[in-house]
Amino acid sequence: SPNSPLSCSPSPMRGPLLAAAGGAMGGAGGPLARTIRAKLTAALQPTHLEVRDDSSRHGGPPGAETHFGVLVVSGRFAGLPLLQRHRLVHEALRAELAGPLHALQVIARTPQQWQSDPRAPPAPPCLGGSKRERHRG
Repeated sequence: SPNSPLSCSPSPMRGPLLAAAGGAMGGAGGPLARTIRAKLTAALQPTHLEVRDDSSRHGGPPGAETHFGVLVVSGRFAGLPLLQRHRLVHEALRAELAGPLHALQVIARTPQQWQSDPRAPPAPPCLGGSKRERHRG
């Protein structure tokens, strides 16, 4: 169920997808997820787009939309270094990053890169606790 507690174990991008090419998987998600999808689609015309809401893995209350991962495949990324690709994504979501969106994992690939390796790396692990706590190993 969507409100069940989730562990902090890493999950691949294939986990709780909220959007996919053609909207075939997972439904629309919450308002912020829909905004992220719409803005990235308008700005980058992706050939493939996945939006993953990781908020529940980071201790947010049910329905909080604070932590997301996006996988964007766009011809706009051709010839651009990774940093410039990330800047394009961040620019498209500037208002959200200044407000409700606390963390964003970005995977930005060209269609050629996606065709040669159509897999997304797993989400970064949840470290648990708050940002202010430091875990010692």
